[in-house]
Amino acid sequence: MIVVDLIIAILIVRYLRKTLQTAVLLPAWDKILTGVFFISIGLLAADIFFGRRVLFLQWGGHAVLLFLLYILYSKKEFKPARSYMIAIFPYVLVRLTVDILKTFFNSFYNTLNNYADAAILFAVIWLIAMLVINKKQQKALAKEQEKRKQEEEQNKITVLIKEQLEVQVAERTAELTKQKEELQNTLHELQSTQSLLIQSEKMASLGELTAGIAHEIQNPLNFVNNFSEVNTELIAEMKDEIEKGNFEEVKALANDIADNEQKINHHGKRADAIVKGMLQHSRSSSGQKEPTNISALADEYLRLAYHGLRAKDKSFNAAMKTDYDQTIGTVNVLPQDIGRVILNLITNAFYSVQQKKTLRQAQGDNSYEPTVAVSTKKTGDKVQIKVADNGNGIPQSVLDKIFQPFFTTKPTGQGTGLGLSLSYDIIKAHSGELKVENKEGEGAAFIIILPA
Repeated sequence: MIVVDLIIAILIVRYLRKTLQTAVLLPAWDKILTGVFFISIGLLAADIFFGRRVLFLQWGGHAVLLFLLYILYSKKEFKPARSYMIAIFPYVLVRLTVDILKTFFNSFYNTLNNYADAAILFAVIWLIAMLVINKKQQKALAKEQEKRKQEEEQNKITVLIKEQLEVQVAERTAELTKQKEELQNTLHELQSTQSLLIQSEKMASLGELTAGIAHEIQNPLNFVNNFSEVNTELIAEMKDEIEKGNFEEVKALANDIADNEQKINHHGKRADAIVKGMLQHSRSSSGQKEPTNISALADEYLRLAYHGLRAKDKSFNAAMKTDYDQTIGTVNVLPQDIGRVILNLITNAFYSVQQKKTLRQAQGDNSYEPTVAVSTKKTGDKVQIKVADNGNGIPQSVLDKIFQPFFTTKPTGQGTGLGLSLSYDIIKAHSGELKVENKEGEGAAFIIILPA
């Protein structure tokens, strides 16, 4: 049985060195286990050669096994392999007990021989069973360790991917932030440009009004000048009558002077109103709506636009038709903004009829009579302002684009393309609508609808 003891010792030593990686992790113990390994091989060889003739070989095998049990039990470095101690302990105990009885109590041993063989057999079965169980446990443990290793590797990969994604997200965030800042700067520039374009459009419309304003303001100034001259003559006459003592004539002259002063005051206020209207048109909207006579506003801009065009082109002439609903009263609007819209629509109408007249005359047709009609009407809780002309109308192919910014059918340099776009925005800001009725070749009508 010494052969079995030594083979078990050799296998245990080999297992410990391999499993615990003593050559790398426990170099001092590796040397000891290597020595035990070679001692076990030497004892095994000696037992095979000498057999039972040498007694110490038997006890040498026991010593090797007992040493291995000792280090497995007492040394913490071998704690992971203590399951093997449980496996071999019964075998070592039984074998040692049997050999002691056999050597020192031989007669007693002979009475227990059958029991001793059974105990050894049980110990061997226990050893094999525990080794098989340990082997399975080792495989399961190895599998679990491999699984954990894979999970750790996966976790490392996940962490690495996460870090890469965080870097990418940070880079993308920085890029988006930069793009946002660039877009904000671009938006600011566009808003500044838009403000300049809007102001340019306002100044352009004011320029179109200038000649008309000059014409309109000339009439009251002529009245003021004429009545002032008359009053000067009347005052001279009144002085003569005072010297003559003709006080009845003086009173009559004083009454005439007072009447003329009222007329001067009336026409002076008319000139003042025209100048104020021009200033109001040129400055930015206050944002405060005020009651406004829509019909009067439309009529004023119709006359200003007409005289403005007449001043630039003496050959220009057009019939103006008006139909104002006097029941409308006043409507709460921003007068300078609504005025710009009406002016833009009327100016476009005059431009359209002038173009058609020029084309007809070039074709030798002088029968065409340019006509622009402006009307107001109250319908329920809505007020309607209509500007119609009998010009060429709007080409059907561009009808859907007329309210787009910078779109114009006028030649380069004659229009910014902002007039209708700004007009549309202004009417929308008043919770209204701007519609168009069009017959290509026959004319167009723009209709403003506002809350009453």
